[in-house]
Amino acid sequence: MRSIRAAATGAVMLSLALAASACGGGSSTGGGSNDSPKELTYWASNQGASIEIDKKVLQPELDKFEKQTGIKVKLEVVPWSDLLNRILTATTSGQGPDVLNIGNTWSASLQATGALLPWDAKTFDAIGGKDRFVDSALGSTGAEGQDPAAVPLYSMAYALYYNKQMFADAGIDGPPATWDELVAAGKKLTKDGKWGIGMEGSNPSENVHHAFVFAEQHGADFFTSDGRADFANEGAVTAVKQYVDLMAKDKIIAPGNAEYAQNQSVSDFAKGRTGMLLWQSASANLTSQGMSEDAYGIAPVPVRSGSPGPGKQVNSMVAGINLAVFKNTDNLDGATEFVKFMTSDTEQKILNTAYGSIPPVKAAQQDTAFNSPANAVLKDTLATSAAALPQVPEESQFETAVGTAVKNLFADAAAGREVTTASVKAALTKAQQQMPTK
Repeated sequence: MRSIRAAATGAVMLSLALAASACGGGSSTGGGSNDSPKELTYWASNQGASIEIDKKVLQPELDKFEKQTGIKVKLEVVPWSDLLNRILTATTSGQGPDVLNIGNTWSASLQATGALLPWDAKTFDAIGGKDRFVDSALGSTGAEGQDPAAVPLYSMAYALYYNKQMFADAGIDGPPATWDELVAAGKKLTKDGKWGIGMEGSNPSENVHHAFVFAEQHGADFFTSDGRADFANEGAVTAVKQYVDLMAKDKIIAPGNAEYAQNQSVSDFAKGRTGMLLWQSASANLTSQGMSEDAYGIAPVPVRSGSPGPGKQVNSMVAGINLAVFKNTDNLDGATEFVKFMTSDTEQKILNTAYGSIPPVKAAQQDTAFNSPANAVLKDTLATSAAALPQVPEESQFETAVGTAVKNLFADAAAGREVTTASVKAALTKAQQQMPTK
């Protein structure tokens, strides 16, 4: 998901109640119909530098769809800070859009509500077949052993973006491959009002994504093999502390980043205020903010030692956006046709080019438009060293609970309060206590 930005913290209580009802099975929504065959409502996530940019990208394509099918699509671009809360409200009320974007990490959680259309073999055949999509993207579309709750739309991976001129001025030969190297580089860059690296410390989803990667590198998971929350295990505690210590101990992140939640770290990097950025498919966003592609390099996210690859050398979560259909849509055929349109080879090239993401459709991904050096790093990461966040019904609650715990730890660091192993464990234990019990 694109940072995948903040899952609304206000959604947590609704999320917990929703998950509890999901454990009992069933949804309040009914089956879909074709009562309104000439219109659709589409909730799109905010992928670009602003909602207005998203409208400029999407509206011509929606007009094209209307011309081809006669179906008018009413577009609403929903900010990431509101999206999860809006979706959860819609799943309980039954009053939602026909089609919507969801962060791929939410797939299993929203699947458990029963409100989304399952994509069985017959439904996939209606959009050209399941085998059109790459396996890594399909792995984040719902719980294992169940029909997917959504279809991949945009694929992304985290990468390390670095300012070439700032690196040269600081005498840094090249991008760091390990965290120790990143901290050393960050300390050289942190001077004269500039900082080594930027983070979105107040963004729960961003926090969870990084905490997950650090945990994977420490051989830890936030859930047991049978799906129980296990947030305060030794590996998870060590992982979260290492992440927060970039500000608390290493002091290569500006304290003000503890309040960042709306992509300010991307803007800081584009304006030369920070020398490094960890972000998902940032190139289009940086270009829109006036940063030349020649001004920065892109490299894999660091690992503890060696280089990224199979096993525990994970350096990204499998990021991306999925397209889902509400089961109670009043234009089921039109919604299915719209998903087919948006995931067509042609539209995949147009949309993923606009957003700097990678097409999850195999044929589109092979297009020469996606053979840039930046995309090569992202594609290699998705193919060899990215892992899907836990596809469990409680995943969205996990993002909110652990992401908020990390947010609070960043706030402590920014305020000069010591972040210790004990305080990290206490924060994660509290987060685990907020999880629903079945």
